[in-house]
Amino acid sequence: MERYLKDFDVQPKHSSEAALRRWRSAVTIVKNRRRRFRDVANLHMRSEAEKKKLKIQEKIRVALYVQKAALQFIDAGGRVEHKLSEEAREAGFGIAPDELASIVRGHDITGLKAHDGLKGLASKVRVSLDEGVKSSDIATRQNIYGLNHYTEKPSRTFLMFVWDALHDLTLIILMICAVISIGVGLPTEGWPEGMYDGVGILVSIFLVVLVTAISDYRQSLQFRDLDKEKKKIFVQVTRDGYRQKISIYDLVVGDIVHLSIGDQVPADGVFISGYSLLIDESSLSGESEPVHISEEKPFFLSGTKVTDGSGKMLVTTVGMRTEWGKLMETLTEGGDDETPLQVKLNGVATIIGKIGLAFAVLTFVVLVVRFLVEKALRKEFTDWSSSDALTLLNYFAIAVTIIVVAVPEGLPLAVTLSLAFAMKKLMKEKALVRHLSACETMGSASCICTDKTGTLTTNHMVVHKIWICGKAEEIKGGESADVLKSEISGRVSSILLQAIFQNTSSEVVKDKDGKNTILGTPTESALLEFGLLLGGNFDAQRKENKIVKVEPFNSVKKKMSVLVALPDGRIRAFCKGASEIILSMCNKIVNYDGESIPLSEVQERNITDIINGFGSEALRTLCLAFKDVDDTSNENEIPTYGYTLIMVVGIKDPMRPGVKDAVQTCLAAGITVRMVTGDNINTAKAIAKECGILTEDGLAIEGPEFRSMSLEEMKEKIPQIQVCD
Repeated sequence: MERYLKDFDVQPKHSSEAALRRWRSAVTIVKNRRRRFRDVANLHMRSEAEKKKLKIQEKIRVALYVQKAALQFIDAGGRVEHKLSEEAREAGFGIAPDELASIVRGHDITGLKAHDGLKGLASKVRVSLDEGVKSSDIATRQNIYGLNHYTEKPSRTFLMFVWDALHDLTLIILMICAVISIGVGLPTEGWPEGMYDGVGILVSIFLVVLVTAISDYRQSLQFRDLDKEKKKIFVQVTRDGYRQKISIYDLVVGDIVHLSIGDQVPADGVFISGYSLLIDESSLSGESEPVHISEEKPFFLSGTKVTDGSGKMLVTTVGMRTEWGKLMETLTEGGDDETPLQVKLNGVATIIGKIGLAFAVLTFVVLVVRFLVEKALRKEFTDWSSSDALTLLNYFAIAVTIIVVAVPEGLPLAVTLSLAFAMKKLMKEKALVRHLSACETMGSASCICTDKTGTLTTNHMVVHKIWICGKAEEIKGGESADVLKSEISGRVSSILLQAIFQNTSSEVVKDKDGKNTILGTPTESALLEFGLLLGGNFDAQRKENKIVKVEPFNSVKKKMSVLVALPDGRIRAFCKGASEIILSMCNKIVNYDGESIPLSEVQERNITDIINGFGSEALRTLCLAFKDVDDTSNENEIPTYGYTLIMVVGIKDPMRPGVKDAVQTCLAAGITVRMVTGDNINTAKAIAKECGILTEDGLAIEGPEFRSMSLEEMKEKIPQIQVCD
């Protein structure tokens, strides 16, 4: 069979266009090409869309990298004037939607300055940079500046699926047969006997078309629901003075959007504030080098990604006025690639179809030959009547029926539908699947590599244990916090609260009921919650001290650092992150009185034991440290050594219910489960043992150790590795 299916061999991802064209041309027996290839990628449309995409990218590249010369030319010849509509003027807005879009799209610094910069722009779109958009203005803004929606293909109606079903070649032949049957039957057999055969065929055709159209229409509704699920993306904005989560489709011009590492920029906008912001614009411009966003380069483009840093932006353009909106329009053309199984089944259907066609032809020939022989034996070969014509027509109908039954036209479509059901079932289990082929690939998986935080664990973190001033304490709510405050001096408490509230990318905000709400990552939320438990005030700390520079956390550095100007004029650096990394940066430790004393080797070993102890209890460990910067010449540089260790934190992240059973199910099915995490190796091992991933003969290894191995050593160790840090 493999020999016959060699033309139907494609890769699960990124198949060459030649392979895709080869299998299409190999499908020779098709009853309804329109229906059979409805969900198959249109290579011609895709090629046209790719050309259109390249033109848009070239246009953006010119705007980004040739902007100075272009703007000088525009300034010399006079700028294009954008007329503000009467409706916008009456609503109090001072800038037209197209003008806003052109400033950001063209990275027009001169145009931005002409509107008095960021504050002038905010004033003209009627928004406070502190309070954000008012909810009462949303409808007006959407009416004037547009919705943050992209043009999509209109959904196919039920009648379109009926029309597709009627294009089946065998049904067309049967319809012709029915008409001929009625045309011949009426003169020979009269009314109504002459109608029976023909009407019977037409009723059968009607039922087949109806069932096919209903099945295909329901399938399209399934895919529509899946698309809606895949597009549920939320962003954090400031509205009505409160930070809140909203869908990207509810964004309006004037919204204040908060961005952090990994976020996709949801609309075009202008930089308000931020730290070390790096944006990957390759999806738009094709340039792989990330762009540093600052007050000098303040423009965000929709569809780009934040690769480092954090910040806030003012939304200036939404929906189809953005270049990303135009690009998205091209990406919908041509459709997605087929999965290898779908292609293989098209091949199987073709082979079966050829066999069915051969038998249909053979059956028709045998019946006709027998009929002619019988006529010859009765010496009626030259005597032909309308009943003979009907007999031959019936033979032909039998042959066509064999083809209808033999060619499994719906087989590839049935597989597509089953994959869609699998996709929906996975989504109900909170597993987002973006491509159908993933459902198929998962069926042949032999190894699952899983993250720890949020996958094996609940991702709801709380500070469970701490070590500070030489003492380890277990935190069990307000009473434990009161005991801790009585055991450390006010100076230590002050430094600790500074380290918690200044060195964070999360925020403590008040909701409409006046209650504190923590917005941010689970780890940082746990630390902020602990700081509030100690009686700290987030807003007071932020107002009292000024942040000079921030180095946000990322998975490579495994730490976050911040430079803060204290009220007395001193500069202090705070650092937090993976315990072993922060401890290696420290040469001092804070004592009970809040003074920095040298960190001895014995103390360092003891602290390492504390960290390992916390890790063996399945706690996620972090260290907090600070350093007073005396060298004013490098006051904007965050130090990398010479810190004073404040505290070791053990954060509890309970195992998700059902994980152990799921791991056992995978192991029983012959699937190896491996944990890949960035946490402390002892924490990873403890969680892996609890989940049933790490066994007695399994190996837990750290990334640097694995990378230092030779190729032969790697091949030898890989089968044994169950935990990689």
